[in-house]
Amino acid sequence: MSSPFPVAGRMSTGYHREQVDEFFARARREYEAGTIGENGLTEADVRSVAFDLVRGGYATGSVDSALDRLEAAIVQRRRDAFIAQHGQQAWMDRIAELATTLYPRLVRPRGERFAPPEKGRGYDRDAVDDLMDRLVEYFDANGDLTAAEIRTATFPSARRQRAYAEGVVDAYLDRAVEVLLAVE
Repeated sequence: MSSPFPVAGRMSTGYHREQVDEFFARARREYEAGTIGENGLTEADVRSVAFDLVRGGYATGSVDSALDRLEAAIVQRRRDAFIAQHGQQAWMDRIAELATTLYPRLVRPRGERFAPPEKGRGYDRDAVDDLMDRLVEYFDANGDLTAAEIRTATFPSARRQRAYAEGVVDAYLDRAVEVLLAVE
């Protein structure tokens, strides 16, 4: 049987094959049964899944790309079902309401949008604020930004006094991805 994903090189690590295969088998079963995004697998589940890194595992980039496509498919299916039941305007109203939950942090001054880590290191404040400024531009002036860009954003590490706590930034960006995917 052929592998669904390329395997990482012999000297590299990749995602644990059995874990990836089990996750995608579950996703396929639920997608084909029509339960995905309802009481089954959600886009949040896809966004938060983690696989062990092992030698001989699947190439991480290929698996991550497949996860991105799966997440988009779940959002599309959920959007289509919602629109069929409630209409396009209700969907847009729902997304607008979700988007407004993002705005309070966006209007805060640079350097004050998130709390610093309690100790140690976190995400570089300036790098996070640069992405946040792009999000402001997206909402206020139809700026150029995609869910994929937010999803794949990485930030340099910085010391506490020049950093934001990682967990709250990650949670916020997950919500931003949800909003952007819903309208893409």
